Amino acid sequence: MKNIIYQVDHYGVRNYRTGFLTLISVGLLYLIIALLSGLLLMFELDAPGANITSFGDAFWTLQMSASTIGFGDFYPVSLGGRTVVAVMFYIGVGLVGFIGAIIADRVLGFADTSIKNRELRHQNAEILAHNQLLEKKLDRLIERLEQR
Repeated sequence: MKNIIYQVDHYGVRNYRTGFLTLISVGLLYLIIALLSGLLLMFELDAPGANITSFGDAFWTLQMSASTIGFGDFYPVSLGGRTVVAVMFYIGVGLVGFIGAIIADRVLGFADTSIKNRELRHQNAEILAHNQLLEKKLDRLIERLEQR
């Protein structure tokens, strides 16, 4: 059975599948937004001058905060609400940045440098072993020529 989470290459390195990582990251992001939306709404509902008056408003505000767009059409006025939005900003920067990096890796085709380094070490070891074999052969050849 094929593992949907990761595959192990011939160097023994576990490579996580990008689709799985993206799905988990997006799911986690929206789960956090949904949970914090309830908390944001709780802080904002009774605050004087509040413009976040529904779960949808809170969800939209946190989504814009996480993406760093922040249109400003909804904004928190209470200290608790501002704290929730600030926390979402920092969580969102990390998760949205991670998702962007996965997409960039997939689209632009960046390679995993640790795997490339392992491949290069393997190739270098093969070249070194071959060079050592050639040196021994050359030494024997020189010895034979000197004996003649």
